[in-house]
Amino acid sequence: GIILEYVQGDETKTRSIDLLDLKPDTDAVALVEEIRKGEPLITASCEEHVIHLVQRLQEKLGEKEDHQFYIFKVLRAHVLPLTNVAFNKSGSRFITGSYDRTCKVWDTASGEELRTLEGHGNVVYAIAFNNPYGDKIATGSFDKTCRLWSTETGKCYHTFRGHRAEIVCLAFNPQSTLVATGSMDTTAKLWDIEKGEEVVTLSGHSAEIIVLSFNSTGDRIITGSFDHTVAVWDVGTGRMLHTLIGHRGEISSAQFNWDCSLIVSGSMDKTCMLWNAVTGTHIATLTGHSDEILDVCFDFAGQRIATASADGSARVYNAETKECIAKLEGHEGEISKVCFNPKGNRILTASSDKTARLWDAATGHCLQTLEGHTDEIFSCAFNYKGDRIITGSKDNTCRIWH
Repeated sequence: GIILEYVQGDETKTRSIDLLDLKPDTDAVALVEEIRKGEPLITASCEEHVIHLVQRLQEKLGEKEDHQFYIFKVLRAHVLPLTNVAFNKSGSRFITGSYDRTCKVWDTASGEELRTLEGHGNVVYAIAFNNPYGDKIATGSFDKTCRLWSTETGKCYHTFRGHRAEIVCLAFNPQSTLVATGSMDTTAKLWDIEKGEEVVTLSGHSAEIIVLSFNSTGDRIITGSFDHTVAVWDVGTGRMLHTLIGHRGEISSAQFNWDCSLIVSGSMDKTCMLWNAVTGTHIATLTGHSDEILDVCFDFAGQRIATASADGSARVYNAETKECIAKLEGHEGEISKVCFNPKGNRILTASSDKTARLWDAATGHCLQTLEGHTDEIFSCAFNYKGDRIITGSKDNTCRIWH
């Protein structure tokens, strides 16, 4: 809390103000405004000072001692290799897809398997919760179908049929009214979750679509393809608005930043490109990697970009200045996945060297190596709070770290 000292008559008096609920993301100005209403002592002149104090406190809160992660559970998840792992928003549940044709739902706190979603006739490759709600799960399979399930009961609501080849990526829109699927048949499709039917097919790529992503408002979707381009589509009409042309190799990863103003793309051509999401124009090419870029991502604020490469390193770039601000070096094999923690001060990488690593996003220092998997790690994720990590490996296990 804050203790206010003031003079009344000739006496010095104190009054403490409780700030137990203060969080790093609390709006300090609004909070002090609130305090002022019930506290005539805070005059306009000292209001600035109190705001400053509150902000200083928030910085302290934000610093927190460095969290060390320890192995909590090893889940022998499937009889065949895993394909992907994903958390629900709170991190209370996660799902695993597998070559064994199933998707499993797990309880993060206990490490218990809650249910198995069975029905696909081939590899379950792409999986997602309809975050922030988390009451539905979508699975995309090499059997060319996508299925929609109830998280709670495991009941299959719909099977979406129409793709002519394997489904390799999928995503829910933020409103959780649509699911988008991307396929080796060169098309993406949008499906209506309620009605269980196809809304529109996004046609225009000349090769497989391997990545897709909605923006945070849900009115745009991007698809990345082996044809070296990223396409920007209008969700309402299914019209292609822009083709982002410039890469000289297959696209491996593409994402909008949080305010939907930028798109980042990573490619097998060893570069990462930054695009204006509204006009579709090329802004910058981020170079430096000596091998294919396998994953790219923005931090939540959209100020930094992280890249993961087959050259065994990851890099952090400033989205504003386009400069490389950190090189994350230490892995002994290619890095297939990279992500920021929700606060944006940590980066997690998954590598074929059987380890995942935690890095300081500002300095590029390796803070911790998560060891124990006996084969390549191809998937890693933070929960929403940033105090849990899951890693998925070719060793058929999934590990929870606290």
